[in-house]
Amino acid sequence: MTGPRTLASHIVPTINRAAERAGRPAPRVHASLPVCVTTDPNRARERANELFAIYGQLPSYRAMLDREGAATPADASVIGDEDTVAAAVDTMGVAGVTHFACAPFGSREEVSRTMQLFGQLARH
Repeated sequence: MTGPRTLASHIVPTINRAAERAGRPAPRVHASLPVCVTTDPNRARERANELFAIYGQLPSYRAMLDREGAATPADASVIGDEDTVAAAVDTMGVAGVTHFACAPFGSREEVSRTMQLFGQLARH
């Protein structure tokens, strides 16, 4: 439950340094975040904060949210239209994430749009 800033500045370098010290190649870095492709980002943010409230309360998750500068779980979620979400996924790759798994949420239509987008992204 953290975003590209923390992935690029903390998580990916830490993992890569540990691998280097162990004489191993850089490992794959998997990240997963809540994702909602939507026409109503404000409602999706409200829903994210309801669904994922526990992440703002668990110390290890809270530490990652704080490091990212995310006040709430919605701040770390990927929410927006197809172009916005695709750009966020690209940003994860630039941060060093080799595999991104979406955790879709929202209405049935939003989940469908999210899955459709990720199907398209997977083919590229």
